[in-house]
Amino acid sequence: MSGHEYAISDDPERLDLDWIHRVLSTDTYWAEGRSRERTERAVANSRCYGLYHPSGLQVGFARVVTDLVSFAWLGDVYIDRDVRGKGLGKRLVGHILDDLDRAGLRRILLATQGAEELYRRFGFTEIDGDPSTWMTKRWSERT
Repeated sequence: MSGHEYAISDDPERLDLDWIHRVLSTDTYWAEGRSRERTERAVANSRCYGLYHPSGLQVGFARVVTDLVSFAWLGDVYIDRDVRGKGLGKRLVGHILDDLDRAGLRRILLATQGAEELYRRFGFTEIDGDPSTWMTKRWSERT
């Protein structure tokens, strides 16, 4: 089965919170150990996208934190291991970027470890050389 039969939706009613919490908290480096309550809060306060197998089963997820004017943060991008290699991650990211482009955003930010080539294909670049100084504050004990 190619990736074209899979559906992408931003309908919050379709999201499978059990699946989202399980995969993010057990199969990612960035959210390992995240509590169910924190996952639910993140989903509730974000613009979320699900990727669905033709059977309706959720197999992908990503979320965006945005003001829909000038800035967005793309995060929690995940494709189920059983369906990787079909271009689904590219489809999901492309769909999200098209959606955000229509809103007229000025900047989209993300962080990755190992998926740089995927995001470069969509025009993302490292922040080095940006005229702005990007800064961060982290609470490292929180996932």
